[in-house]
Amino acid sequence: MAEFVVLLGGCERMCCRPYDVYLYTESFMFGRHAEKQKLLSFLLEHNNPAGDHAIAVLPIIGGAAIGKKTLVTHVCGDERVRSRFSSILMLVVIEFSSDVGDDDWKKLHSFVIKMARGSKIIIVRRLARFGSVQPIFLGVMSYDELRYLFKTLVFRSVDPAEHPRLVQIADEFAKLLWNMNGSLVATNSYADVLRRNLDIQFWRCILGKGSKMVRTNLSIYGVHPNTLIHQGHPVDITDFALHPLSMTPYSVNVSIKKELPSVTFGDLITDPSVRPEGDFTLIAWESRIPPYKSFPNFVTSRPQDTHQASALPGRKRQGEPI
Repeated sequence: MAEFVVLLGGCERMCCRPYDVYLYTESFMFGRHAEKQKLLSFLLEHNNPAGDHAIAVLPIIGGAAIGKKTLVTHVCGDERVRSRFSSILMLVVIEFSSDVGDDDWKKLHSFVIKMARGSKIIIVRRLARFGSVQPIFLGVMSYDELRYLFKTLVFRSVDPAEHPRLVQIADEFAKLLWNMNGSLVATNSYADVLRRNLDIQFWRCILGKGSKMVRTNLSIYGVHPNTLIHQGHPVDITDFALHPLSMTPYSVNVSIKKELPSVTFGDLITDPSVRPEGDFTLIAWESRIPPYKSFPNFVTSRPQDTHQASALPGRKRQGEPI
């Protein structure tokens, strides 16, 4: 037991939170404890595994909108990390929007070396070949984690035991979100809508719209809408707005049109009449914790006569013969 106590003494201390932990969910990063510890160890490590004349490079690999930048920002805000580097400029955090050639990487590498010895680079992209240490892989959280997170977000300070029927509907939402590869954007978007009104019929209505939207896109494209969004393809959101609309996520190739009116997902799905005339920007969700990322989408009207004739190339619509 004495040896066990000594072992625990060398471990990172974890702050025990009281029952009110749910009040702080939107102020800290949920889960990712192992990944956080790996990233902390990389940044706090004094010995450079790449050698004295090289820069330590850590790739963080994971799917779209899975929390890579949030993890980096969360760890970089740790007081131990901030005190480790004399200037935040010595901590270079890069997100590549496209693949990078070896020559371009060498130029960046040389530039960082000249800045100061001891600098480190975190790559938030599938560029593991440039890493000097083993990459950190961010995967989809488990179903139980997702269900717990969703209930925590949607009920907040309300005791779920007082709303047993809403708890059942929340479980149905968790299944819907799990089938969307555990999208954290969708999880927060739906939670933001539902906690506005703890009414059974309201929750059933929102769940019905979400489920129907998934079925509609599977029927049209033969692909789950979450996959379409991550691949940058248009998604049919007619079931959300009761009007034929097509949504495409903004990307590096499609800049946000500042002159377009903006509507949040929550406002649109609860009151379709807020839909602006013509094209507009739909804000799926805005993060409440650093880096306060926004998830905008470009929305335009789509002709109703093409509603059933736009399957992706190589994809089979449901019910279509092979």
